[in-house]
Amino acid sequence: MSGPLAFDPIQRASESWAKHYPDAGEEVYRSMRAVTSIMRAQQVLLAGLDAVLKPFGLTFSRYEALILLTFSSAGSLPLSKVGERLQVHATSVTNVVDRLEASGFVKRVPNPSDGRGTLAVITDSGREVADAATQELHKTQFGLQDLQAPDLEALFRILRELRIGAGDFVR
Repeated sequence: MSGPLAFDPIQRASESWAKHYPDAGEEVYRSMRAVTSIMRAQQVLLAGLDAVLKPFGLTFSRYEALILLTFSSAGSLPLSKVGERLQVHATSVTNVVDRLEASGFVKRVPNPSDGRGTLAVITDSGREVADAATQELHKTQFGLQDLQAPDLEALFRILRELRIGAGDFVR
């Protein structure tokens, strides 16, 4: 992208939506603006977070897995639990753990509680890189440094309701 646009493309799209679908109603236009804004915000945030994490050899998904392992009591979790907690497909977990293992941040070991399962175990270098990367993310407030505390709280509450409605978790 060559720089900021001189207009809000989502507002413009909403106006076009209203012209092409005049009977849809204001609720639909509001919903379209909101969902498109959420999707664009996700792109903006992910690009910013990945840029902060790149010097550490991480992407945000790899960082999330490292932090999950850091927070676990033993520094390890079954791969199935990693997927469950990060709410991603097993294939994504395998890919993330493969990359982290190749970087020396995680190792796989047989799960002593389940002869068929595998544990992802964070290494000392994984802990070090997770800590260093976290310090950098703290400086940017995870890419949300332009929002004030009340807006951050409101955003969390609003998106939490959306996640509950989608069956993400039980209230």
